[in-house]
Amino acid sequence: MSGKIKIVVFAGSSREGSYNKKLIKASIPYLEDAGAEVVFLDLKNYPLPVFDEDNEASEGLPKHVRTLKDIFIGADGFLIASPEYNGFFSGLFKNTIDWLSRMVEGYPPLECFKHKTVGLLAASPGGLGGIRVLPHVRHLLSNLQMSVIPEQFGLGNASSAFNDDGSLADEKNQKAVRSICKNLVETTIALKK
Repeated sequence: MSGKIKIVVFAGSSREGSYNKKLIKASIPYLEDAGAEVVFLDLKNYPLPVFDEDNEASEGLPKHVRTLKDIFIGADGFLIASPEYNGFFSGLFKNTIDWLSRMVEGYPPLECFKHKTVGLLAASPGGLGGIRVLPHVRHLLSNLQMSVIPEQFGLGNASSAFNDDGSLADEKNQKAVRSICKNLVETTIALKK
């Protein structure tokens, strides 16, 4: 394999001060240290209507779907931080995945998901760190033929978990996220050979 692998990172949240966005941004140096080219994706910049087949039939695909499909297709892997809403993932995350799974002329079915590697993170102001949501995210992405690495991490007490520069304050948390990033990059490289 020649060149760096490309890892797209994003959070399933649109909120500007989202702890999951902070966690994803804090992970970028670890991915780069492991040898990846990193692309940060903010779903807030790609607004999509709630998925509705009637609207799709009458109005066609929303303009951002093709852009997001191209970004996903161009990625070798993903690092995703998912907020936990009532024990489940966000509507924003699910709606984005639903739109990206739609058939589009010129794109093979599920091409933007198929055989891509994924690492999973979560962050929450609570003590569990959003860890309850990750099995649901894993199940959803596995159904789309993505390869989700076994290791995952939930950042608890996220309101006090970051330094002023956005980096993770606690060494144990740094180590956990660094390990996931390293494993994600190594797995992605191995699967591309």
